[in-house]
Amino acid sequence: MQSLDMAIERRTIGIVYNEPVLTGHPFSEASMDVLAQVEAVEIALGDIGISSVRIPFTNDVGLFVQRVDKEGIGMIFNLCETVDENPRFAGHPASVMELIGIPFSGSPSIALMLTADKLLTKQLLKAEGIRTPKYRIYDTMTSFFPHTLNYPVIVKPRFQEASIGIDQDSLFTDEDQLRKGLPEFYERFGPVLVEEYIDGREFNVSLLGYPLGRALPIAEIDFSNFPESLYPIVGYRAKWDIESFEYHNTPRRFPERLSNDDLMRKMERVALDCFRLFMLRDYGRIDIRVDSKGKVYVLEVNANPCLSPNAGFAAAIDKEGMTYSDFIKDLLDFMTKRASRYGYKTPCLSG
Repeated sequence: MQSLDMAIERRTIGIVYNEPVLTGHPFSEASMDVLAQVEAVEIALGDIGISSVRIPFTNDVGLFVQRVDKEGIGMIFNLCETVDENPRFAGHPASVMELIGIPFSGSPSIALMLTADKLLTKQLLKAEGIRTPKYRIYDTMTSFFPHTLNYPVIVKPRFQEASIGIDQDSLFTDEDQLRKGLPEFYERFGPVLVEEYIDGREFNVSLLGYPLGRALPIAEIDFSNFPESLYPIVGYRAKWDIESFEYHNTPRRFPERLSNDDLMRKMERVALDCFRLFMLRDYGRIDIRVDSKGKVYVLEVNANPCLSPNAGFAAAIDKEGMTYSDFIKDLLDFMTKRASRYGYKTPCLSG
């Protein structure tokens, strides 16, 4: 097999991303963030002497395939989070890359499709015996029995990511409030999950590696400045509204020691179990809540989490002692290994 440097010299690196909506559209802050990720990857590649080309992915798949062929793309950094702002299609760009036989970064299409659907994620976690908050689905086809849940509950869009649709008004303290509020959520977002709110500490476990993942330093969200009138959650405002109280009072901390080593090992084990169960690849992030009894609950399984320099995954690799360029080199190495292992039809690795 040729060396990575020789392989890269022969082919172009593509950075593939979803085209974001313009500023001013609903949730444009989350949508526009993909461009920050593109720029970060582009700069890191340049720092290690590798040129790249940006290629947007839209529902015009034929145009995308033509562009990939025209540019002579041999490897792809897949930063697609939606297709034309439809989160249900999060895995489709990866499917196309699999079909045309080009190695790409991050999780395969099946992992992206599973984790984009919060209901399927919940069902798989439950089937595997991994603890996750009790929930009910609210849609037009399923019987809805909210009286079986413990309150308060939090409402989450079934298919949205980046905390879209989640904020203080997503929490309900009783069934009457919930039934009054649900129709508006459904009108805006379609099917939603109604999930028991877990009162406790919140952690992010970032994972890196191929074919096996390893846990990076565990981050905790610090809610200590939240007043009693606010639920300690990382909602949309906390992530994207730079003028909000939540944005400035949900800092990410890396505890030198958690309350005990057993808790750290338990969270790492659960996160690695999720990495395996959902077939994540290269990198991922598992969001966790720990209640007052030390029980670990998986809130979210994030395949291909945000790679912006100020996001949680970048913070975890920095805490690990890696630079962003080190991480990008790892992804290149992972793709090179897969190209050899699976015999992709690309001259990138011809021997």
